[in-house]
Amino acid sequence: MKHLMTLGLKIFLVLLVAIQVISCSDSENISNLEDTLIVRHKGADMPAYIYGNGSEKVFLIILHGGPGGYGLSYRYGTIKSEIEKTCAVVYFDQRGSGMSQGTYSKDGINVDIMAEDVLALVKVIQHKYGDDAKFFLMGHSWGGTLGPATLLKDQHVFKGWIDIDGVHDQKGLYLEYINFFTIVANEQIALENNIEFWNGVLNLVDKVDANTYSDRDFHDLNSKAYEGESILTNDNIIDKGDYDGDVFFKYNLFTRLWNLLTIHTILNDNGLHDELTYTNRLSEITIPALVLWGRHDLVVPPKFGQEAYDLLGSSSKKLVFFEKSGHAPMFNQPHLFADEVIEFINQNK
Repeated sequence: MKHLMTLGLKIFLVLLVAIQVISCSDSENISNLEDTLIVRHKGADMPAYIYGNGSEKVFLIILHGGPGGYGLSYRYGTIKSEIEKTCAVVYFDQRGSGMSQGTYSKDGINVDIMAEDVLALVKVIQHKYGDDAKFFLMGHSWGGTLGPATLLKDQHVFKGWIDIDGVHDQKGLYLEYINFFTIVANEQIALENNIEFWNGVLNLVDKVDANTYSDRDFHDLNSKAYEGESILTNDNIIDKGDYDGDVFFKYNLFTRLWNLLTIHTILNDNGLHDELTYTNRLSEITIPALVLWGRHDLVVPPKFGQEAYDLLGSSSKKLVFFEKSGHAPMFNQPHLFADEVIEFINQNK
């Protein structure tokens, strides 16, 4: 009996040492994270890919564009090479996007549920890495809609909010397309840049009914915005930067395209483009904020960057316009972008 007790004690001590070794190993590896977590919430399984320096347990959650984009589309350029050295970057596939899985319906995908998903992600990371983990939230394009929706539910779990060319006013985007396209087209025609294209933009704007929202007109204007930015890039008004044109074809294209079509259909049926706005509630967001915008953004025009900065209730906030950027300053002017993000995180972590 005494021999068995001694043997049992030895086994216990060996296991204890093994656990300590594993714990030490995890602690050492946290400075160079390569982790994938699955957030299971309300009928959806959503992957979060975590890369970078987690030694200070600072996590930057990226809310991708779309709806229907995917997290890992942001993992290149200076986000990968510079920002990941500063903190752990969380590339999150939102509900109905990227490699997320689930059975969806009109009631199963809406902005409120998707905001709850982000807060569920925070809890999953805390469970894995500890309650002392610190979080920053960064939203690009559509992520600038989901970001405010999340912060208005619980902003106090975040150290700061980074808004990159974000759509806080889906409802107002339609009318601003008409206004801004007219300004840009006339400027470019005066400069004798691609006159035929910009005359075509003016013709499109003339056909659009500014008083009545139309899904078809919205999508025509949105498509023309991306085409216009390509023209501005060719004319060296927007820097080409380091955009990876092949990124769209990576990471199981079929699944992502299926999700893209599904989520767009459901959110459009839920009145995404003609009803949703957070403009009148931005003053309720009071955590530190960094607003980053491309001066030549045709997809979400600069008016919304200035408006976001003016209306945010944060006592500590900063607005930066990137003079050689369009809708994606993280790719058009990547080093300036990384400098601003890293400085903001270091000041507020």
